[in-house]
Amino acid sequence: MHNVLNALACIAVCHEYGIEKEDIKNALLKYTGAHRRFEYVGSFNQGVRVYDDYGHHPTEILATSHALSQKEHRQSWVVFQPHTYSRTKTLLDDFAKALLDFDHVIITDIYAAREDNIYGISSLDLVEKLNTYYHKQAIYISDFHEIVRYLKEHTIKDDIVLTLGAGTVTQIGPMLIEQ
Repeated sequence: MHNVLNALACIAVCHEYGIEKEDIKNALLKYTGAHRRFEYVGSFNQGVRVYDDYGHHPTEILATSHALSQKEHRQSWVVFQPHTYSRTKTLLDDFAKALLDFDHVIITDIYAAREDNIYGISSLDLVEKLNTYYHKQAIYISDFHEIVRYLKEHTIKDDIVLTLGAGTVTQIGPMLIEQ
């Protein structure tokens, strides 16, 4: 729906500037979507679909969660990698709330980017917030190979796995679909 609204805004602006309808149509047909925005990666376990999304802010996570709810699936699995210590500390409760609609939540280590952890925060704090305060089962797994093993053992046909975050979490999707 977000892309539909963007396309409509684009059409309106182009119309206002007098751009021909055929040119607008051709340009929109060439648009393939934004990289790492609910991007299909592949499948494994005979029908578990894997998607990757750059969302690293609670608002983006909520939008992605809403988009996922529009897709037909059995259960959702999110692997979330928080981005920066400062953002994780500041928005801890917002992150927890944003992750509540996923059926299964796996949290991996914070992607530090440009920061040192002077905030005394870890991914375990987010897991604890989800488990204790929101009574939402979440688990912490730091090693990507262990995440892949866990998902391959616990997902079944028609599940959706979503890797979510701005860091290295994007590596997990290709690891899952490798045979």
